[in-house]
Amino acid sequence: MNFASLQPRIQTILSGENTPVETKLTQICEWLQEQVPHYDWVGFYFANEAERTLHLKAFAGEPTDHTVIPFGKGICGQVAESNANFVVPNVKAQDNYIACSIHVKSEIVIPLFKDGKNIGQIDIDSHTINPFSKADEHFLEWVNEAVAEVL
Repeated sequence: MNFASLQPRIQTILSGENTPVETKLTQICEWLQEQVPHYDWVGFYFANEAERTLHLKAFAGEPTDHTVIPFGKGICGQVAESNANFVVPNVKAQDNYIACSIHVKSEIVIPLFKDGKNIGQIDIDSHTINPFSKADEHFLEWVNEAVAEVL
């Protein structure tokens, strides 16, 4: 997968001056889901520090019941506390996993930082076991850096 080829479209989405941020995030989710074969669900969660919860703001893929996730619960909740990337090659091997769909086989969650603070994350589910590489991690880190600039 040539992730660099996806960057110009993401930059175009983010540069839309009259487009609300939530719309831009949804467009990014949809673009990534359409363009990357192993990205079956793509979403952005944002932290509510006072409540210690994550809130789903934008996504592409099947609807999920998990629109609010407590810090520490599931992969997303763990990333909210660890501030580190979390790649799960096989979700069945994870004790602290929240099942969003019976089709999900793997997950990658990359924290989103603004001014050095973890304010959210991009979460991607795949119906394939172990599809995520270092290239996915680096690309999604870039996506989050680009998103942070418009927040």
